[in-house]
Amino acid sequence: MQIEKIIKKTAAIVLSAAVCGIFGAAGYYSLRLPESVTVSSDGSVGFAMYPELRCDRETADAGISPGKATLSLFGAIPVKSVSVHREEAPTLIAGGRPFGVKLLMEGVMVTATGNVDCPGDDVCPAEIAGVEVGDVIRLADGVKLSSNADLQQVISDSAGKDVTLSLTRGSAELKACLHPVYSESAKTWRGGMWVRDSIAGIGTMTFINKDTGGFAGLGHPVCDTDTGEIIPIQSGEAVPVEITGARKGSVGKPGELRGRFTRSPFLGVLERNCESGIYGRLSDEALSELAEGAGEFRLGYRQEIKTGSAEIYTTVNGSVPRSYSAEIESIDYNGSETTKNMVIHITDPDLISETGGIVQGMSGSPIIQDGRLIGAVTHVFVSDPTRGYAIFAENMLEGDMPQ
Repeated sequence: MQIEKIIKKTAAIVLSAAVCGIFGAAGYYSLRLPESVTVSSDGSVGFAMYPELRCDRETADAGISPGKATLSLFGAIPVKSVSVHREEAPTLIAGGRPFGVKLLMEGVMVTATGNVDCPGDDVCPAEIAGVEVGDVIRLADGVKLSSNADLQQVISDSAGKDVTLSLTRGSAELKACLHPVYSESAKTWRGGMWVRDSIAGIGTMTFINKDTGGFAGLGHPVCDTDTGEIIPIQSGEAVPVEITGARKGSVGKPGELRGRFTRSPFLGVLERNCESGIYGRLSDEALSELAEGAGEFRLGYRQEIKTGSAEIYTTVNGSVPRSYSAEIESIDYNGSETTKNMVIHITDPDLISETGGIVQGMSGSPIIQDGRLIGAVTHVFVSDPTRGYAIFAENMLEGDMPQ
């Protein structure tokens, strides 16, 4: 009798532990799954990483937009209800080609402030006026600014009278009253600030829409090197670049691609600079040239991505990309970081030999898995240049792609 009681008690404990484990697993999945997914019209609702999760197809296919799907563990224990958007995945031309970025800002960005050597005590008019590093000054006494020279001209012409500045700080529109002072050394009126009006660099195209000529690149915004703020674009150009080599990355020292702008005709205009990358439109000639012989891939939605082998297209010499082997090590389906959705590991010995792994200028290099374009390289790990972050291609496509 005593043995029978022990057996029953043990069985109850095991059953309780199993139930707790199952519901604990359900909670695990719930935290890691997104609130909504986009699925092709003929696709099923499911995650390549979690084949044990099954979908209530009747709910998902109810014809309501957005529909609702309930994902269940082994079809028995409900895990999470997600919104389902039905949208045909586009076919895109894979990038991997480097391009030069030339941006003229919308206004001028304050990169530093400092005292002006004036009679009496040195002062900083910008600081007194409440101007901060990172502010974008768009107007000075009603004059639209497009260069440092524009701002300095207004300040010089003021002859010491107050200058009204219209500026942007984050999402806020502000006004500041600047009282210029006379610089003994420069023999002119100064505002006590340094500003930037343009920026240039090298990035990598991620994909091109062959029907519209719209393209996306970098996978992260172009930011000011001093302030870290996203550069507001007034106008910009994408220009041809030839990569001449790379400074190899090592632990603690990120590498970079080295190249030069060529004299070939410009590739196109740059229209937007936002969290998920930089966007523009190719000229007809550039679209025809870049599309010729380039690989075309269907967009891979986030739930179709899984850990394991992949390849990246990038250029580390010349101007023509090639593919290199890599591994997707982890996927954050539900993360708040727009540009850090995956961790990618470069495994190709040729690329590691040439660059050490991921280097600056490689941002935007497209990632291909199972014949789908799933993302782009965005950041390198300073502690390990063979590893870095990547963004979902889906996020880039949603980030203001020109129509």
